[in-house]
Amino acid sequence: MDDYPMFDVFLTMLIFFLWVIWFAIVIHIVVDIFRNEDLNGMRKALWLLLVFVLPLLGVLLYVINQGSGMSNRNVATRMSAFGHDPMGSSAVASAGELERLAALRQSGALTEAEYARAKHHALPM
Repeated sequence: MDDYPMFDVFLTMLIFFLWVIWFAIVIHIVVDIFRNEDLNGMRKALWLLLVFVLPLLGVLLYVINQGSGMSNRNVATRMSAFGHDPMGSSAVASAGELERLAALRQSGALTEAEYARAKHHALPM
């Protein structure tokens, strides 16, 4: 017990947890780079190269440059994971589908029962 004092145990644990936090940050940034639709393929590759070759500088520059977008993309991903559509695209798709179904019903291609069944499937729950 005297060979490894309590302060050294504390420092070892601190260093270990700092490494865990660092890897979590790098993983979060790499995921955000791939999630970012504003970046084209070349810019994504350059950001990844910067993050992996010069990690501290790459992470700091990415957070400074893309920080506000990171939080927006994170919120959008979490909302879509719980069934919410932050952009409202499902509502637009449903409205377009309902218009198409109404036109088919008006033209006689769909019966009233088929229209009701298709309308029920087109509306989000």
